[in-house]
Amino acid sequence: MPLSIRRATLADAEALSAIAIATYTETWGDSYPPQDLHDFLQAHYSTVPQQQELADPRSAIWLLHEGDAVVGYLAAGANTLPHADAAEGDIELKRLYVSARHQGSGHGARLMDTFMAWLDHPQRRRLWVGVWEDNLGAQRFYARYGCRKAGEYDFIVGASRDREFILCRP
Repeated sequence: MPLSIRRATLADAEALSAIAIATYTETWGDSYPPQDLHDFLQAHYSTVPQQQELADPRSAIWLLHEGDAVVGYLAAGANTLPHADAAEGDIELKRLYVSARHQGSGHGARLMDTFMAWLDHPQRRRLWVGVWEDNLGAQRFYARYGCRKAGEYDFIVGASRDREFILCRP
């Protein structure tokens, strides 16, 4: 069955929460103490924060579907990354995740291409992305879209601090 992409609506908050928690846990679940991970996921990816994000007119989220099941997503919105050059109107790619069993088939690039078409219409906007310093695959992926390292910051999950690179596409 071919996978389809569509823009998320407020009615998708529960499905978005489920895929956000599942893919974050699948990707980073072994990186943090269980209680820190649980608290982080509830604070950022449970249904209520997803409803708030979906209701924000500055946000845009796309879902990757396999039939009725959501198997990936891309979330973007107003930039919150700490950088001196950041300006009002800049957009941050906040999250791009595809379930492990659907990776390696170009679905992340399909989500990114859909997002980039939205980002640059009607005019090109500056893009910011935070990426873990050791996630070389993601850094190469975003470089293909014109993103270059512009800074660093700490990404905090409980007592853990991960060094993140701030990437920017002017």
